[in-house]
Amino acid sequence: MADFTTDVLVIGAGQSGLAVGYYLRRAGLSFELLDDQPHPGGAWSHGWNSLRLFSPADASSLPGWLMPRSADNRFPTRDAVLDYLTQYERRYELPVRRPVRVEAVRRSGVGFAVQTDAGTWQARAVVCATGSWSNPYVPAYPGQAEFAGLQLHSAQYREAAPLAGQRVLVVGGGNSGAQLLAEVSQVAHTTWVTETEPRFLPDDVDGRVLFTQATQRYHAGPEAAPPPTLGDVVMVDSVKEARRRGVLRSVRPFARFTPTGVAWADGREEPVDAVLWCTGFRPALGFLADLGVLQPNSRVATTGTQATALPGLWLVGYGSWTGFASATLIGVGRSARATVGEIKIFLVSVDLQSP
Repeated sequence: MADFTTDVLVIGAGQSGLAVGYYLRRAGLSFELLDDQPHPGGAWSHGWNSLRLFSPADASSLPGWLMPRSADNRFPTRDAVLDYLTQYERRYELPVRRPVRVEAVRRSGVGFAVQTDAGTWQARAVVCATGSWSNPYVPAYPGQAEFAGLQLHSAQYREAAPLAGQRVLVVGGGNSGAQLLAEVSQVAHTTWVTETEPRFLPDDVDGRVLFTQATQRYHAGPEAAPPPTLGDVVMVDSVKEARRRGVLRSVRPFARFTPTGVAWADGREEPVDAVLWCTGFRPALGFLADLGVLQPNSRVATTGTQATALPGLWLVGYGSWTGFASATLIGVGRSARATVGEIKIFLVSVDLQSP
């Protein structure tokens, strides 16, 4: 096992890690990115086959370079995003090492020792940009372990064909739930299960409009009306088609599993072959356990993107708690820029304190 030294170590080279790398390159700092995937693209390489963004390419770009538009000018596909992230990494010659799996981060002198399956890195600052796709969340229900059917999270879903002819519950009321319901309902008998009634945006509101409106209201301060959220359902073509078929109807959650299906709140039992969980993710930050900063919800207390209780540690791209819209392609650049600005100040202060 080798030992490595750098000013800044970025854990994760998906969209958030690349945005941080862009600004680190411009700042002239010594840095490396570690990524546990064999190829570029981060979480996008695990999206379902038909996945499309709900924003146009020019509103789905990382800092410095606009995503190229497709020939048909439609919303970018999963593969288009993968190609863009791959080219982005090469364009800015970002120093990514892969596949490297981070096992633990510990304090070491004034910095950190990052233990991996490829050696140990010594870094004065660490940026976590791992996202959450590798830590899917599935809610617990009574009888779940006895259910004999298939349980599949959206993180593992690729296409509807294996579910053809089956009785499928699609659980989750966000964009992934609506889009997968639209797809699976073409080949299977589906029931859409949501905590509350889904919120559908107007047909002419895409991700760009949604992000612009939310940004304006965000800057207006706490007195402004609540903005639309990135979890509201955008009416992409597949969801509009599902609406025409009359399948965008949801029911409230079931009470428990049975060995062959579910029991609803009124006591009625229904046979089910498969449950498709579109219930989100939790931050993939288990490697920080030795630092004592992980909270029960898998988050880390932050001020902006900096860990509140631990100087030298930053977290980028995990959602609103690490910056407004920071889990989106268009939104993460702002968090990345601010983070690198803070890192520059931090490293100068460390140098001044050194004997």
